[in-house]
Formats: sequence, structure tokens, C-alpha cells
Amino acid sequence: MNLIIDIGNTRTKVAVFQHEELIKSFATEQFEADDLKELKADYTDLNRAIVSSVRKHTADLLTMLKKELDYVIELDTHTPVPIENLYETPDTLGKDRLAAAVGGNHLFPDQDLLVIDAGTAITYDFVNRKNQYLGGYITPGLSMRFKALHHFTEKLPLLKPAEPETRFGNNTIDAIQGGIQLGLEGELERIIQQMTSVQDELKIILSGGDTKYFEKLLKNYKFVPLETILLGLNTILNFNHIQDSTNHFKNVGI
Repeated sequence: MNLIIDIGNTRTKVAVFQHEELIKSFATEQFEADDLKELKADYTDLNRAIVSSVRKHTADLLTMLKKELDYVIELDTHTPVPIENLYETPDTLGKDRLAAAVGGNHLFPDQDLLVIDAGTAITYDFVNRKNQYLGGYITPGLSMRFKALHHFTEKLPLLKPAEPETRFGNNTIDAIQGGIQLGLEGELERIIQQMTSVQDELKIILSGGDTKYFEKLLKNYKFVPLETILLGLNTILNFNHIQDSTNHFKNVGI
């Protein structure tokens, strides 16, 4: 069984997979030794782990995992992945973006994919039918847009997404909510149009904390809701374990 630890911008997602089946997942502020102890008590076959982080974390986490589990890797620029990465600056590519692309491709190989992860930031990533990651776009997430308007102005209030009561935004609350939400809807439409102009048979995959909100925006499109980052990290972990096991057998002459 595999332990997946995805350290994001605002929280840490933890998952347990048995082969390719997601058994358990939860979010936490920080993964601690007690969390691992509890998981090992519940899942005695837990023996492999992968850690991915988009922010700094201490080496103590990897040290703790390596003491308790048989096989532990950290996703970085040099970690082998089962798709071809054609990003021009792989050192600056977010690990979450690459994992999401791998997860989408794992379920839908040999297809053109647009993987949208709607979290703190919104990422749009493209994988072609040759199983090549080509890149994509990064924009502010839904909550970040509301917070930015409030933070960088003196008088605009901090709001949350809601359906504006007036069509033309004739009060400040409706002006903010309508502007941000219609703007995001336009962004989504434009990016999908650009992608479909290149590849007409495009499968759209949606994941992230704001999935439910984005489902409304994608009502005119066929899309698949998935936990692509967790699935991708599990796929990368399995891929590396198989490779390392194969190389070990070759080295010992088996």
C-alpha cells in the first residue's frame, strides 16, 4: 500500500492507495508522526510513500518516513515520470502541475487532455495524445481574487463567491462578485477555446478544492472530476518502485 503526501500552498493532502485504488484521503495542516502511526495501525501493509511539496518543508518528514517505511521518494526535477516532459524550464515547473498531468494521462492515455486544477491557484495543463506534457497556464484562484481586491484597496470589502443579485453590478458587492466570477468564467471559456482550436477531441479533467464551483462554469462542456494530483503521485511512486526493483534485479544478476 502507498502513502501519498501532497504539501500544497495552504494545506497538506494525505492519501492511502492500494495499488491504484484510493482507500483513504484527508487534509491536515501538517503531517506528523502520530498521523503515520495511526495510518500504519489501520493499514498494516503500508510500506511505500511519496512526498511532493510546492513550499518548503523540513527534512524531518522524509527522515521519519524512511525509518518506518520500506520505500520513500520525494518528487523533484530529477524524478522519472511515465510521460515525456517537454516543459522548457522543468526546474520551475510546479510538482502539483506535473503530478496532475501524470494522473490524467494515467487514466486516459493516448488522448489530448486539458487538466484544470482549481485550488489556491488555478492551473491549466495540456497533455497530448503522444503522452507528452506541453505546459499550460497559471492564474489566481477564486479565493485569491477576492482577497487581492480587498488587500490592495482601502475600502473594498472581503467577499466570497455568490450569485450577484443585480445583473449590471449597480452596488459594490454585486460589482465585485459579478466582476470576479464573470471574469473567471470568461477566462475558462477562452482557454478551452484556445486548446480546442488546436485539438478538437479534447478531454477536460477537473480537480482541486474549488471543483464544485467550477462544475457550474463547465456546464456546457463534458468533463471528468478527478483527484488528479493524488492519482498522479501514486502513479509516479509505482513507476519508480518498478523501475528501481527492475534495476536491482539486473544488478544482482537475477
